[in-house]
Amino acid sequence: MTSDDLLARHRAVLPSWMPLYYAEPLELVSGSGRRVTDAAGRSYLDFFGGVLTNMIGYDIPEIREAVERQLRTGIVHSSTLYLIRQQVELAEKVARLSGIPDARVFFTNSGTEANEAALLVATNHRRSHQILAVRNSYHGRSYAAMGATGNRAWSASALNPLQVAWLHSGERLRGLLARLDEGDRIDAAVEDLREVLETQTAGDVACLIAEPIQGVGGFVHGPDGLFAAWKKVLDEHGILLISDEVQTGWGRTGEHFWGYEAHGVTPDLLTFAKGIGNGFALAGVVGRADVLEAVPAISFSTFGGNPVSTAAGNAVLDYLLDHDLQANAARVGAILGDGLRAATADLDAVAEVRGKGLMLGVEFVRPGTTEPDPALTTRVFEACREGGLLVGKGGLHGNVVRMGPPLTLTEDEAREGLAILVEAIRSSVAAEVTA
Repeated sequence: MTSDDLLARHRAVLPSWMPLYYAEPLELVSGSGRRVTDAAGRSYLDFFGGVLTNMIGYDIPEIREAVERQLRTGIVHSSTLYLIRQQVELAEKVARLSGIPDARVFFTNSGTEANEAALLVATNHRRSHQILAVRNSYHGRSYAAMGATGNRAWSASALNPLQVAWLHSGERLRGLLARLDEGDRIDAAVEDLREVLETQTAGDVACLIAEPIQGVGGFVHGPDGLFAAWKKVLDEHGILLISDEVQTGWGRTGEHFWGYEAHGVTPDLLTFAKGIGNGFALAGVVGRADVLEAVPAISFSTFGGNPVSTAAGNAVLDYLLDHDLQANAARVGAILGDGLRAATADLDAVAEVRGKGLMLGVEFVRPGTTEPDPALTTRVFEACREGGLLVGKGGLHGNVVRMGPPLTLTEDEAREGLAILVEAIRSSVAAEVTA
């Protein structure tokens, strides 16, 4: 079986709106540590980790053994109509680590489902379908989560069960707030929130859902402290704050365990997914008991928090804490971030190197402007693959190279990937100049 055969079969039976990376799509057939191998036998250093999901890496003995122990019991699934020891143990750990007092945890299969559940809870708690969301956001592909997504490329329908009012993100490169000095952006964002509440809502808004760092949006984020400033206003109106931690959770930003902690505030609800399962389908929402109990009918997730995925989740979380991977993300992320900034400081085509810890983005523009250059981004993206490095791509305009390596990335691997990335950027920029 060749890759071309598989690609033809893929195109024959799967929808065209499911994207595939690279001009010549890859089939990954094995992995170990931070490296994967394709069907042709080529090895790559993985800086994207299945979209920030393979958080511990590949073929990790502790996780494999935990899953195999559960498989040997013969119970892969029971539904949550029965007690699941692994689920209860993981919920206890997540509740404790969430920072939310008297927390309850509801498990789902994906970040989309987690955000959908959080929106269900918040709108029930407030008896209102009005919500606030942030421009350039992404919260998932289901009906309500997509309705709260402020990125047109990912909004597959104009229909929406929610009434959404949109806030400025506070990003540094574009938009009205980018014209202001850094110290003035939070005040301006608060003014924007007050005006939106007064002019675009009926007052009884259910919640604000926001990502501490916008994932699909290209790792854009507002100033630290923005969530706290927003929450002062939200509390005046009884509006809940949902922190979407699908990509920022579990210490990935290095400086904190949750992205919201950079803002000096505790949300009413937080959602999590991706890295906690290290490839197994596992996600959920955490909230104060009085908020999360606001579901006036029976509701459960058939596969959410099943015995196998929560066995994996417990092993992942234990490994993460035992090896202090948050500190590793800070240390190794600094090698990457500082190295990228130094190596691209003289390139006008690089508008910004941004992010925190092992959540980094490089935005490409036409030199001397802030006009996005998605073509250059694609060249860099393909050049990284040619050099043996897998990265991601995204941003509102498709002009951001995204990196979210496993949190187990070593310093040597960081330097290896940095060298490949810098060469890919410089060679691609040079090719564009001479074209």
